[in-house]
Amino acid sequence: MINYTGLKDKKVLVIGLAKSGYESAKLLHRLGAEVTVNDGKDLSNDPHAKDLEEMGITIVSGSHPIALLDEKPIIFKNPGIPYTVPLIQEAKKRDLPILTEVELSYLISEAPIIGITGTNGKTTVTSLLGDMFDNSREVGRLAGNIGYVASKVAQEVRANEYLITELSSFQLLGIQHFRPHIAIITNIYSAHLDYHETLENYQNAKKRIYENQTESDYLIFNYQQRHLIDTTQIQAKVLYFSTEYPVEGIYVENDYIVYNGVRIIHLDDIVLPGKHNLENILASVLAAILAGVSTSAIIQSLTTFSGIEHRLQYIGNNKTNKYYNDSKATNTLATQFALSAFTQPIIWLCGGLDRGNGFDELIPYMENVRVLVTFGETQDKFVKLGESQGKYVIRAKDVVEAVDKVQDVIEPNDVVLLSPACASWDQHDTFEQRGEMFINAFRKHLPSH
Repeated sequence: MINYTGLKDKKVLVIGLAKSGYESAKLLHRLGAEVTVNDGKDLSNDPHAKDLEEMGITIVSGSHPIALLDEKPIIFKNPGIPYTVPLIQEAKKRDLPILTEVELSYLISEAPIIGITGTNGKTTVTSLLGDMFDNSREVGRLAGNIGYVASKVAQEVRANEYLITELSSFQLLGIQHFRPHIAIITNIYSAHLDYHETLENYQNAKKRIYENQTESDYLIFNYQQRHLIDTTQIQAKVLYFSTEYPVEGIYVENDYIVYNGVRIIHLDDIVLPGKHNLENILASVLAAILAGVSTSAIIQSLTTFSGIEHRLQYIGNNKTNKYYNDSKATNTLATQFALSAFTQPIIWLCGGLDRGNGFDELIPYMENVRVLVTFGETQDKFVKLGESQGKYVIRAKDVVEAVDKVQDVIEPNDVVLLSPACASWDQHDTFEQRGEMFINAFRKHLPSH
């Protein structure tokens, strides 16, 4: 950890306790700042608040008094708190710095930072990159929006390691000097307009990831959206990823991932499915290469990485059959996504809580479905759907029996996909529980060694 002295004896106001506020307050105190924590909720019985008070940190809770701004503090704001809150609006009027804790992580990190943002795919890229580091001799520590408070991880990371930080637009709005050595923008679509008000504001928040980069840094950008950035205004070296065209960076050609004219892996050998994930894979591979991760470690991840739990999660194979757990698909939109991710024949496991809706919008996505196995309250609806499309339909009591019955009809190269298109509450407490039952049922059918 760099012993940053720029906050010593400065008045600092942390707004919003939560996990990041708690870690920020402790770190700011350690850096010699005079810290006050403010939260709109009553914190009188909060153990974290009591912990901070014992360290000598002032806690003001239950409201947001404007008087907290009288000493002109530097503000570290929880990213989720909107700028429309009166205390924040008044701070903006007074031209006070309003930062988020990722700025703090940069100020103290000995390690270079890989920063990942984007509307879709940033968690997958962050997780996949972490897996590539785990398979190599290099060390990468996950941080940020993925669930590990960046300023906490930054205290532990060493100079010869990497801080792999997932960044939301909310976090990026609160940076001043934050500078990733490698920045990744997966894509920018319309999102969070309730917070940012306009698409332009949202896009500009995402683009802040590269505003402090220098000629020695890298920006990895989606070639499909190259019109969104003005490269003449960017100091970093811009590299692209593309699933369709040879580009300066990384791309797909003749079903191979290619970097600098060198083939890395054939697409058929990658277990993470779907075209959207191919873009995520390209961005991850390019960042890993730039960070010095070996090609063998990258290939190992691409042939084993299971994805985010319960979201098109690759759980393994039995002979030539790959099994995927998409239990998080609790609506038809998520299942459309899953069904369109495969070109192989699919044995589709579906069904669950009956919310009164039909499933006809899934028909255009069922072309590759060879067998439909259904369970739960919506079983009759899925039987009708499958038979209307000429599919072979099997009824099962639950997801475990569904996996058992799959074994009677499975053929070489079939993909077995749990993507229920329904909530799990008819038979399970959570979709995670349903997914775990699927995984355990799959494991029972693996050949014993």
